[in-house]
Amino acid sequence: MIDLENLDLRTLQKEAARALATHIDSTNNGLSEINKKCHHNSTIFYIEVIKKYAETYGDLPSKAGPGQKIELFSEKIEKKSS
Repeated sequence: MIDLENLDLRTLQKEAARALATHIDSTNNGLSEINKKCHHNSTIFYIEVIKKYAETYGDLPSKAGPGQKIELFSEKIEKKSS
């Protein structure tokens, strides 16, 4: 299993964004299951979204499944500034 507790916050945000864009039902109904576990804690939200994705694809969204094909806007900016 992936050790999500040791990922930094920015990585959690990016991985959750990939999962939400490709796999998770991001409607109110789809997110309600995840929101019930979070108690207004965004870090827990990111972790739960990634866990749900990993249950299907076996790894982080950037490493497995359709999440690999997502290029985040922030990564485009990072590439330009490098």
